[in-house]
Amino acid sequence: MDAQYSEDVRWMNMALQLAENARGQTAPNPLVGAVVVKDGRLVGQGAHLYPGGPHAEVYALQTAGEAARNATVYVTLEPCNHHGRTPPCTQALLNAGVQRVVIANLDPNPHVAGGGTLRLREAGVQVDVGVLAAAARRQNETFFTWAQKSRPFVVWKTALTLDGYIAAISGDSAYVTGPEARASVQELRRQFSAIMVGVGTVLADNPRLTVRPIITDTDVSAAEDTLTLGMLRQPLRVVLDSHLRTPPSAQLLKEPGATRIYTTDMAITTYADRVWDLQQAGAQVVPVATDKTERVDIAQVLTHLAATGVDSLLVEAGTGLASSLFAMGLLDKVVAYVAPKLLGGGRPALKGRDVQRMDEAVELGEVCWQAVGQDLRLEGYPVYPTRPAADCNETAGRQLL
Repeated sequence: MDAQYSEDVRWMNMALQLAENARGQTAPNPLVGAVVVKDGRLVGQGAHLYPGGPHAEVYALQTAGEAARNATVYVTLEPCNHHGRTPPCTQALLNAGVQRVVIANLDPNPHVAGGGTLRLREAGVQVDVGVLAAAARRQNETFFTWAQKSRPFVVWKTALTLDGYIAAISGDSAYVTGPEARASVQELRRQFSAIMVGVGTVLADNPRLTVRPIITDTDVSAAEDTLTLGMLRQPLRVVLDSHLRTPPSAQLLKEPGATRIYTTDMAITTYADRVWDLQQAGAQVVPVATDKTERVDIAQVLTHLAATGVDSLLVEAGTGLASSLFAMGLLDKVVAYVAPKLLGGGRPALKGRDVQRMDEAVELGEVCWQAVGQDLRLEGYPVYPTRPAADCNETAGRQLL
């Protein structure tokens, strides 16, 4: 590794750290960080903080001021070259008189990719692409999926016993894991645009599906808890309900934020009174096409979510919905909390896949384990038979984050 590349890695890693600080705030926009370096010194830095706000490059150039002239700018995603809610960043870079721009990844949108790079090069700016590309792509895995596949990045979160059950035979699941794991889930929820369950989960558990404050002081009043809850950004709550069985009294309809119920055209016509009651309770009721089983078409749900700005989806469903998504190859990532408990029977996390041999199992790639209280948290990416495993060399840069 030559000295220049070593310096590029150093500063790009700082840009990635800046971008990471805004996680959970920028959707459906990407996480982007930028730093301005001159004569080996940091003279400016910035990150994209919220949709519609200044882009990372603009913040970084503003903090650098006149020092940006003839400097190098490191940015985790290709600068935009079009007018959106903000002016193009390429023009800001040219106005500042920067000499070199180092980019981790080109914009994944096929209608945009390369445009910013081309504009800068045509103006005489040196542009280098690909420094810590794998790490930057992983950081923005939700944005890349949303931009390239027109659907959200789907993460399945589950809590299960050591022998693979999410609930007892009776359906009781309170609680599989300990308080530390449940607090970890609150932090996980904060990072997503939406949380999805099936109507079975609504009927069985009556969940809130909110991001809640992690309170350890038992003297904090319920009123203070409610006030804090209302101030937090709440993901969209999504329910798949083919026959509109969600009761208007469901707890998730009483919480801050929005709830969207996807159902079928037939249900809209047959149960007009239920539609009215749910809408009066605050729900958005959206009809979609049906699949072969006459239930809501999950693929259409994902397409509609993406079209309305949902770039990331946390699935906290029971066995049925999780198994359907798995069978369709739509689970992009798994986050599993494994409790040191044995039930010996109950409701499995997944079912329905007729596997005869162990080598037919879908393996997880890039697996990491973490102790959370008495439980273990596992993260990994399903490697489906038609999807090639990531090259280890391509993912190695993730450790720099």
